[in-house]
Amino acid sequence: MEKLIETSEYNRSELFLNRELSWVDFNARVLEEALSSSVPTLEQVKFLSIFSSNQDEFFMVRVAGLLKMHREGLSICESPDELEIQKALNLIQSKTATLIEKQYKHLTQEILPTLAKLNVRLVPWEEVLEDERKALTTYFMDNILPILTPLAVDESHPFPFLNNLSLYLVLTFREMDTLGKHRIGFVRVPAVLSRFVKLESRSGHQFLLLEELIIHHLDKLFLGAHVDTVHPIRVTRSLDYSLLENKVVDLLKTMEKEILDTRNQQAVRLEVDESLPLEVLDLFRSKLKINGLFIYRLNGPLALDQFMALYSLPFPELKDGHFNPRLPARMSADESIFNIITKGDMLVHHPYESFYAVTEFIQAAAEDPNVLAIKQTLYRSAGDSPVIESLIRAAEEGKQVTAVIELKARFDEKNNIVWAKRLEAAGVHVVYGFVGLKTHAKMALVVRKEGAKMERYMHLSTGNYNAKTAKLYTDVSLFTKDKKIGEDVSTIFNMLTGFNHITEYKNNPAILPKLNKLLIAPVQLREKIVSLISDEIIAHKQKGGGLIFAKMNALADRAIIAELYRASAAGVKVNLIVRGINCLKVGIPGVSENIRVISVIDRFLEHSRLYYFGATDRAFIGSADLMTRNMDMRIELWFPVEDKSIKDRMVNEILTTSWSDNVKAREMQPDGNYILRTPEPDSPAIRSQALFIKIARSGGIKSLPYETALRYNRTRKEKQRPVLIGEKVSKKKTKE
Repeated sequence: MEKLIETSEYNRSELFLNRELSWVDFNARVLEEALSSSVPTLEQVKFLSIFSSNQDEFFMVRVAGLLKMHREGLSICESPDELEIQKALNLIQSKTATLIEKQYKHLTQEILPTLAKLNVRLVPWEEVLEDERKALTTYFMDNILPILTPLAVDESHPFPFLNNLSLYLVLTFREMDTLGKHRIGFVRVPAVLSRFVKLESRSGHQFLLLEELIIHHLDKLFLGAHVDTVHPIRVTRSLDYSLLENKVVDLLKTMEKEILDTRNQQAVRLEVDESLPLEVLDLFRSKLKINGLFIYRLNGPLALDQFMALYSLPFPELKDGHFNPRLPARMSADESIFNIITKGDMLVHHPYESFYAVTEFIQAAAEDPNVLAIKQTLYRSAGDSPVIESLIRAAEEGKQVTAVIELKARFDEKNNIVWAKRLEAAGVHVVYGFVGLKTHAKMALVVRKEGAKMERYMHLSTGNYNAKTAKLYTDVSLFTKDKKIGEDVSTIFNMLTGFNHITEYKNNPAILPKLNKLLIAPVQLREKIVSLISDEIIAHKQKGGGLIFAKMNALADRAIIAELYRASAAGVKVNLIVRGINCLKVGIPGVSENIRVISVIDRFLEHSRLYYFGATDRAFIGSADLMTRNMDMRIELWFPVEDKSIKDRMVNEILTTSWSDNVKAREMQPDGNYILRTPEPDSPAIRSQALFIKIARSGGIKSLPYETALRYNRTRKEKQRPVLIGEKVSKKKTKE
């Protein structure tokens, strides 16, 4: 057998792209959707606000992390390309400034004028009529003024802490302070109120921005003072916390303290109105100790993420067509979900197939008297979560219920703490995972007594147990009763709830429990992936047909990328569907000539993770992207797809359809840029997400929207609930 090429040949830093800059390029693709004339106007508004939300998260975590490293004297990014931190910061600033300029230009010159033709307008105060002003003043006095708090800055009132991502008005007054400078003050625009104040006397949908209404009633707040100028500002702060394992005694209490402690929330970005006086801007530089690179002077409303509210306007012709998810055809029979799974593994493709299949599994387990135990991981849960409600009900019924809750799920820490306490109060055994790792694996285990035997039923997924995001994210679920997988899932739950920190299993392989089929990070996943790639190279050299076909959110692990380069150099065809960050370069002679990468940005967020190795015919689905954090700092699962029909569907339907997209897919070029694919002459246009909707409609069962189905389940009286599927549901008239 020919000696395999050493991976080190493909591990040079110049062969990789920068992780942070790749993320900026991903968000540029999101903005492209907002700028596209082929995208309906309110969908453009949606993508414009998503772009802003993404930017917020990027600065709170990634830019904050780079700035922290820079302050600590480090010089090189934690990225495969080993770019200097200062150079990365400079490039981030220049790229984001260009993107933000495009964003505001499109909002003011394209979106708002288009909406104005439909009588949807943001009305400036100058155009508000006298009678309308009287009504608005009454509304202000009754509904807004009681909430507001004037914040003066003087000898008695120190410069206030400006909350993360909150919109403030900064005021300058004619009165001078003891140093001869204009006094200043602040008003926080309340996020609990709608940003868009409807002018009720007008036809159509005409709004005054909330901050404008406040601006013209400031005399009711700063009594007797003379306001000179008013400008909106917005501060972004670091949420890049890290917990030191040897200092954490109680993870729950530590996390509660961490998210409430504002002392470490360093300001990383300042957005201001472009006409803010330089004197005031210099004061902010001093008080916030902010890096001058990330001060943005904007010509338009701040906090464009809040413009998502406009998406709810009743103009269906300005949105993508309505779609009500289907149920898998196998769920047409009026029988329990457990009987359905017993007949064979079942794959569910969300959101095209309804998340109700998942909630039904957990709800049925909660109410079935033969179910004795439920174990489940929870990473992000919705506010009104049917999964949480089912776990509570199961515990109240006396079942053994265990929930492994990840308290450190970024931006959901508060929600998860609330749910953890509620579950504990109901009698659920709540486990918080580990200090230095995030439990990102998605799995649920149901133990059911059937005759004299205990049977395990499993749900494994790429997505969270969150009914709200399940409508917006593409994910894949597998329901199985496979005995070996059941043993593995039980073993992993024992690893999560037992004494040993999970990294001890990696450091001491002798104590590692044997897993039959599942692959787990951080214990063995990277090594197994490298082995899978090596096996594919060997098989390709022996019989040809080498193919690595994968779909993921991000690709940034240096060792795995080097292995993909090695596979490409050996002649293996590598097709990668990577939504976001990608540190791999395509088209490098002798290295990545056989690698192609596309990114699909469309109405649903591409979130599923699928991996197929063609020559060895091995398929996996999992929670993990190919990133260093997923391999080393998270508890992740890959599970094999062995059922022939399911594997065929995964490869020939999901992966192949996604790869064939020539409407919403952008293909990576050797220079790192992405170019939007377009159909070849005389070839059909293929929009993969639209095709998946068509597939679901043709093969699935019409059902109630699962929000309606869940409400029905909660109110009906039957103790042993029949499954709300099949003929009962399909006879309901549902809107397409």
